[in-house]
Amino acid sequence: MTLKRLKKKLFMGDGISMGGNIDPDEIFLDSSNLPQFDIDQFEGRLEKPISRSTFTLLGIVCLCVGLLFGGRLYVLQVRAGDAYALRSESNHLRHSAVFAERGIIYDRNKVELAWNDLNPDGEFSLRKYVPHSGFAHLVGYVKYPSKDKMGIYKENEDIVIGKDGVEHYFNDALTGKNGLKIIETDAHGEVASESTLIPPKGGDNVTLSVDVRVQAKLYEIIKQTVADRGFTGGSGVLMDVHNGEILAITSFPEYDQNIMTDASDSKAISSMLTQKNNPFLDRAISGLYIPGSIVKPYIAMGVLNEGIISPEKKIHSIGFISIPNPYDKTKKTIFKDWKIHGWVDMRDAISVSSDEYFYTVGGGYAGQKGIGILNIEKYMRMFGFGEHTGIDIAGEAKGNIPSPEWKKTVFKEDWRLGDTYNSSIGQYGFQVTPVQEARAVSVLANGGTLVAPTVIFNNPKPQKTSLVTFPKEYYQIVREGMRMAATTGTAKSLSMPGITVGAKTGTAELGITKAFVNSWVTGFFPYENPRFAFAVLMERGDRHNMVGASSIMRQLLEWMYENTPELVK
Repeated sequence: MTLKRLKKKLFMGDGISMGGNIDPDEIFLDSSNLPQFDIDQFEGRLEKPISRSTFTLLGIVCLCVGLLFGGRLYVLQVRAGDAYALRSESNHLRHSAVFAERGIIYDRNKVELAWNDLNPDGEFSLRKYVPHSGFAHLVGYVKYPSKDKMGIYKENEDIVIGKDGVEHYFNDALTGKNGLKIIETDAHGEVASESTLIPPKGGDNVTLSVDVRVQAKLYEIIKQTVADRGFTGGSGVLMDVHNGEILAITSFPEYDQNIMTDASDSKAISSMLTQKNNPFLDRAISGLYIPGSIVKPYIAMGVLNEGIISPEKKIHSIGFISIPNPYDKTKKTIFKDWKIHGWVDMRDAISVSSDEYFYTVGGGYAGQKGIGILNIEKYMRMFGFGEHTGIDIAGEAKGNIPSPEWKKTVFKEDWRLGDTYNSSIGQYGFQVTPVQEARAVSVLANGGTLVAPTVIFNNPKPQKTSLVTFPKEYYQIVREGMRMAATTGTAKSLSMPGITVGAKTGTAELGITKAFVNSWVTGFFPYENPRFAFAVLMERGDRHNMVGASSIMRQLLEWMYENTPELVK
């Protein structure tokens, strides 16, 4: 019977009574003809109920699982309940650093400049510094580790970090390597137990080449001179002319190392940050200053090497030179000397610091040829100006040597003869640091070796040196001029019994009004067999003040003669 005929029977009463029975065979007779019939589905099949044995098996499995968990629960709650209850009182395990002891910083005589002290709060040691003033910029300070709100040290901040000076430059060596421990604390944060997994390795000690006595005294003299004479700051460097070891390097004013390390007195830190004389500026390596006449010995070396003038030839100093004004040919441009010197040769010119002589041999005048600005730049670079010295303290400034290219870049102007004259006496665009000058004058003292300054005593990795090759007699001529300066010339305050000195002074005029000056003195001692070079800079003093850098060096040498005679004899 077809499906159509079946429907007709059902609804039209064709042989089937309403309420009658229908044979399954009649319903599914043509099921094979249903469109898209899927024999894997239930179409065309009779469903069978799940057997009783399946329910029985499932019940047995559930019962076994229940018994297993019930047994385990009995063990945890009844048999071992007390023990687990004790362990469950919110105990915590965490990793914590075992702080390594930071290395000690010594001076050349094993006097401690930075060391570790007991911390009442434990964890890491507190950093302490030498009580003498004058070491902040050299030694630096540190920053202690930081904790988060949970009292756990922040990632990558679980060490004491050097932030300035030697503490910063040699931070990796001083830091060492932290260890590791596991700490168990209870719900109240109390330590229940701790165990060290990896022991810490202490940092290396660092021995500096400085002498704490000399450096502290130099700083004290500079500080007093600033107070007495109205300078805004000052700096001094003493350096071994043979190996570059720094005997003293200091800068005034300086910041307080202990306040910066503790970091809790924000008012004091803010006060230091806003001081006009900038105590955070390390004037010895980062301060850039017009050098003035201290460049003259190096220009003299260039003049000799270029054969510009015989060292014995005299030039008549009348106190000035004059050239046609480049803007008005009917007028003259005057370049003054600081005084009338009369007839001077090269040695005399260095001794009395004749500007007129160096105008002439630098830029040329009255028929005398000069070496010119390009040679001035060339020879100043040979003595290490205009570049980093390589000293092992961070933050060194490079400085500048004036040149036509520099002027064109900075001022968009062409170079003029007057610029050469001013450059010949260390004015105009010159900028140098005290440590650069100490290195340069060391070349004159040792006869031709440009050594790299270092603050490390017996440095196992000395910096590279280079030769500044000139005939020996040229060095001797310039040294003789510097010796004359210290006996009868501009640095005659350094003429003293017991110590022989070669020196050169410099007074660099500042600003348009030239009311203020930088006062310089540089040189070496003992003169016959030089051991140490020095450079002292006093910043921005009254031009009429007659007490400056030379006076500071005189006081220091007198003190050294009495207290550290092994260094000056």
